[in-house]
Amino acid sequence: MTPTLVRQHLPHAGSAPHVDLCARARDWSEIQERMLVPLYEAVYERLDVGPGTRLLGLGCGSGLALLLAAARGAAVTGVESSSPERLALARERLLPSTAEAPRTRARAEDARLVEGSPADAGPEEDDAQSTAYTLVTAFEPIGCLAGDAEGLGELLAAATPLAARGAPVALAGWGPPERCATSSVLRVATKLADPPRGGGSWRPALRDDLEEVAQRAGLRPDGSGRVACPFGYADVDSATRGLLSTGLFDAALAATDQEQVGKELAEALHQHRRPDGTVWMPNVFRYLIARVP
Repeated sequence: MTPTLVRQHLPHAGSAPHVDLCARARDWSEIQERMLVPLYEAVYERLDVGPGTRLLGLGCGSGLALLLAAARGAAVTGVESSSPERLALARERLLPSTAEAPRTRARAEDARLVEGSPADAGPEEDDAQSTAYTLVTAFEPIGCLAGDAEGLGELLAAATPLAARGAPVALAGWGPPERCATSSVLRVATKLADPPRGGGSWRPALRDDLEEVAQRAGLRPDGSGRVACPFGYADVDSATRGLLSTGLFDAALAATDQEQVGKELAEALHQHRRPDGTVWMPNVFRYLIARVP
């Protein structure tokens, strides 16, 4: 996987031809994004996110991670550079009109959403009280798409100058392929991409992916962890839609077509289908906490 499953940092940019980007964003928001909630919560718990936290979320997508932080009392700013469709859904969640906002949603004054570069998330001209961010998150997991580490590095280079000295930066990545049942399904992306394109084909996650990104960004590692994030779906159709929404199959879609990719995905998902028709794939994701020097 997101989810971003996000370049997997940010895989949905430059999507395959004939993809309905609004429908894909909705599938991400309604099906796939929730699979990473255990990851979000583990990081927030470890870093004691709450009132007083000023969070900058990179690749915020449709905003679920921001919403969870806001529910803890954090002031949140989300940046999304490659999917205006996801960002529109984030606005619905985080910036609803006063009349429509239920109590469970973040208040508009506690949330800000930016389309563009992290550099655009600096203090606004009329925000004299703004201070540096105390936490930066990059939750779209890297480590399964060629070139995703480089994309994340560029985001960090633009974002870390906005963070306070010593502020934590949380990076996320796929765990070892042998601990991620979804890896066998993601291999469909490489199988169908002909030839695999350097910036768009799936690759196995490597043990030091996160550490290497942090080192190149000049960040100081300060602990890591693993989190179980099983992917569970109501049926094969839901699983297919959720996985396609990650953008990890765009090279395959460009090389073949939606029908062929859907057929191959359904076959790969068969081994993960339970007797009641649901699909269940246990996965382990990693996170790294690094510090701004």
